[in-house]
Amino acid sequence: MTENVPTFTELTSVYGVDGTPAAQERYAWLSDGFTERFGSRPALFARSPGRVNLIGEHIDYEGYAVLPMAIRQDTVVAIKQGGDDLTISNMDETKYPTATFSIDPKQRVDLEHHTWANYFLAAYKGVFEYLEKQGKVPAPVGLQVMLHGQVPTGSGLSSSAAFVCSSSLAVLATLGISVTKSDVAEFTTTCERYVGTESGGMDQAISMMGMPQIAKLIEFNPIRASDVVLPEGAVFVIANSLTVSNKAETAAGRYNMRVVECKLAAAVLAVTLGMSKEKAIGVRILKEVEELAVSKLDKSKQSASDAPCQAAKHFLHEAPYEQAEIEGLLGTSLTKLFEDNPSQQRSIPVAAKAGGFKLQQRTLHVFAEAQRVRDFQKVCNNAELSQDDKLKQLGDYMDASQASCRDLYECSCEELDTLIAECKKQGALGSRLTGAGWGGCTVSLIKQADAAHFITAIKSNYFEKCIKDGKVKSDQLEEVIFASKPASGGAIIKLQM
Repeated sequence: MTENVPTFTELTSVYGVDGTPAAQERYAWLSDGFTERFGSRPALFARSPGRVNLIGEHIDYEGYAVLPMAIRQDTVVAIKQGGDDLTISNMDETKYPTATFSIDPKQRVDLEHHTWANYFLAAYKGVFEYLEKQGKVPAPVGLQVMLHGQVPTGSGLSSSAAFVCSSSLAVLATLGISVTKSDVAEFTTTCERYVGTESGGMDQAISMMGMPQIAKLIEFNPIRASDVVLPEGAVFVIANSLTVSNKAETAAGRYNMRVVECKLAAAVLAVTLGMSKEKAIGVRILKEVEELAVSKLDKSKQSASDAPCQAAKHFLHEAPYEQAEIEGLLGTSLTKLFEDNPSQQRSIPVAAKAGGFKLQQRTLHVFAEAQRVRDFQKVCNNAELSQDDKLKQLGDYMDASQASCRDLYECSCEELDTLIAECKKQGALGSRLTGAGWGGCTVSLIKQADAAHFITAIKSNYFEKCIKDGKVKSDQLEEVIFASKPASGGAIIKLQM
């Protein structure tokens, strides 16, 4: 994809006719807040949305395609050149106090004292790193920045990607540099690693490439997107479990741990299949070894859609692998294997305390989930199926994905399981966690005619208790459960205020 990031001088192209009045009020409010803080109007705005992943969880960083859609909730950055520093403010000053950084793009992100504004600094560093590779590095300048985000943090709707992508667009536009959507998606994937998270690329890709009414099949290496037209007569309802999972703060034992386990699974599988130890430790992702694993099965099994899973069961043992066993198989220490990645290295002692690395289980999830993405896309594209049959099959794939996330990848939690069970009870055709898991949101496939009743029932049967427990206020329910259809991706906006 070579399409440049669009620039608009009005809001309807981004938010649609129905969403424009509320967007106009919001941008005027943000502009006023910027003016009050910095003494003049912003030069421009940049925005990028959150996303909901319909299917394909925890497989983007293993090289497999995923199938998300952008949502209407976004992060908007107001920006202008000014001052001698990077001054990062937020419309919610109480929760997100103003932070100041130097303009040096080589400065280190302080992971020991994590702050919300680190995400802007990560984006800023990523922009200059990208421009350096392009051979066109401008002189750093002072920037005055004001943000407002609608994507709830820790919800699994990728508030971090919305933040980093919108911030990157704002910096690029202020420097007068135009780039493609795919380039931004590529380099912002690396940006999040500055704050200690091993992002796979899905979140940034759909935040940049989202389109109204269309979901996207996102593929990697290089990042590219193709349209997936969803069946008519249905919506996706997003519900927040109200259990927060902050990827950057829990990475060592959760998100990054799974990245490490998959890397080790790929290397162990490779050496078990006969690859030399020297070559096996260079295998980065499970996709690189899938074909070899299937080729080692009996010929009668090689064509089956579950052949990769059969291979994983055959060549990896079910019991957790201990560190010493893996090091013996690979002929190197795990400390040395991950010496270039401190974020991943921090997961090694955590695994030892947890009883080892569950390589077979993680591999089974990745291989099966990758097949579910392919099957989901085929159903959407099958003109011979009735709408009802399409919805039934898509719901079944979503349910199977949730079972795999819960049992094999172990990234669900009690609150998510409870909410999903209630969603199914109230008529969801399929329901699953979305995002990294361990909290955050669910996504449920609902017939459009049933959506209003469904949302009312979930409010009553799940969220009433949350209100009583003080987790949410009754006037906030519209923010924690809502129906959504695919929305627009990232953009630059220049308004006459």
